[in-house]
Amino acid sequence: MASEPGPPNSSSSLIEVRNLTRHYRMGPQTVHALEDVTVAIPRGEFVAVMGPSGSGKSTFMNLLGCLDRPDAGRYQLDGQDIGGLSSDALAAVRNRRIGFVFQSFNLLPRQSALENVMLPMVYAGVGHARRMERALAALEAVGLRERAAHRPTQLSGGQQQRVAIARALVNDPLLLLADEPTGALDTATSLEIIGLFQRLNRRGITIVLVTHEPEVARFAARLLQFRDGRLIGDSNQEPEVAA
Repeated sequence: MASEPGPPNSSSSLIEVRNLTRHYRMGPQTVHALEDVTVAIPRGEFVAVMGPSGSGKSTFMNLLGCLDRPDAGRYQLDGQDIGGLSSDALAAVRNRRIGFVFQSFNLLPRQSALENVMLPMVYAGVGHARRMERALAALEAVGLRERAAHRPTQLSGGQQQRVAIARALVNDPLLLLADEPTGALDTATSLEIIGLFQRLNRRGITIVLVTHEPEVARFAARLLQFRDGRLIGDSNQEPEVAA
């Protein structure tokens, strides 16, 4: 049975947002993409964010990932107020503290799996030898070390997503954000990827996964539901185990 989540001001929270609001202008109209959202996510939690198209779930993820700024409200990540940061400071937060996984993988087609995984460390100023070491370890963590020299076109969809996950993990982020990570995969491969997320979560990585599929959301321990830009549901659940 679902139980109520902890209070928003929990000291163990990695993420705290209060009254988060984001509006967009589209011609003469104002789109209320996100409206007055308050929620806290503790460290080490696996959260699924669900809602129909236009519900605000992707806007919520973009704000958590420092890809956009709110019009109102407050966002704290690991106790740091994100709202007042410069563009350069936000870029540093994205690079060093947040890992991103997307539906389309976003791998560089002419680069090997190893080179794709190394890329975030180039921007972080990590030396070449250390980049190699950490990238190989990340590929090992997702079961693809033996495919390090392969280009994306030589990999299956599931393998490409594993490379993308390794890339997201290579800077040891506080938070892993996944936007429809199984949307381009078949059912069996989707279960493999969800199983990988669950194993990473058991290692202590905080995961926020955006999906429109209840079949995917059931593997998370907590479910946030959005509609019309508002958070309409927040409940803990007993997750199914994929692996």
